[in-house]
Amino acid sequence: MKKALKWIGIVVGALIALVVISGVILNKKKPTGKSGPEADALAKKVLTAINYPAWDTTRVLTWTFMGNHHYVWDKNRNYAQIKWGKNEVLLKLDQVAGDAFVDGVRVDDGKQKQKLISKAWSFWCNDSFWFNAPSKVFDEGTQRSIVDMDDGSKGLMITYSSGGVTPGDSYLYKLDENGLPVSWQMWVKILPIGGIGNTWEGWVTTKTGAKISSVHDSAVRMEIKNIQGVMTFEEAGLKGDPFIDLRP
Repeated sequence: MKKALKWIGIVVGALIALVVISGVILNKKKPTGKSGPEADALAKKVLTAINYPAWDTTRVLTWTFMGNHHYVWDKNRNYAQIKWGKNEVLLKLDQVAGDAFVDGVRVDDGKQKQKLISKAWSFWCNDSFWFNAPSKVFDEGTQRSIVDMDDGSKGLMITYSSGGVTPGDSYLYKLDENGLPVSWQMWVKILPIGGIGNTWEGWVTTKTGAKISSVHDSAVRMEIKNIQGVMTFEEAGLKGDPFIDLRP
């Protein structure tokens, strides 16, 4: 038994060492960029590529993230309907408050309601960012810088000094000749290895003209489906205002 435990310990130790060594090899130091007018100009080129004016004026957006988080976003009022499993939350995004439902029944228990609202808010912060992060390059609290890429092109580094659930994270976009994101590398608190990348591909143009990436491929392939950008709930295939019963 002692011999077996000894060998198990050796194997576990070897696996831990392998993970540590792999992390060191894969980990990339965040490059230093140059901020200023050139970086801002490149960020504006990104906004042009995704047709930010169309995004800005779109009233209703819907999407499904990774097959199990379903969203309706009323951008005018900044309300979001978030569904997963048997749960539904109608969220006032500016207040992080709203109503929660389980199996279609409104939750009146304060503790359970707050738990569902907090869960929905966490989903929102992650999923809405992946839904259209390029539209946020000039958000309050962002810092923009130019980075010289290995292939000789200019990359755009966006660092979020505030906002969301993980302020301080940085994203380095690789862009095509028109400024449309092709991929990015991330230096984020939630990941122990810096410089991990994802693609920005499968671009979809909404009815309003905004461009949104539907596929982010890497070790894990993230897909965003049922993307719609319209002006009315009816255009999105909804039967009226989903927030009509949202309590004041």
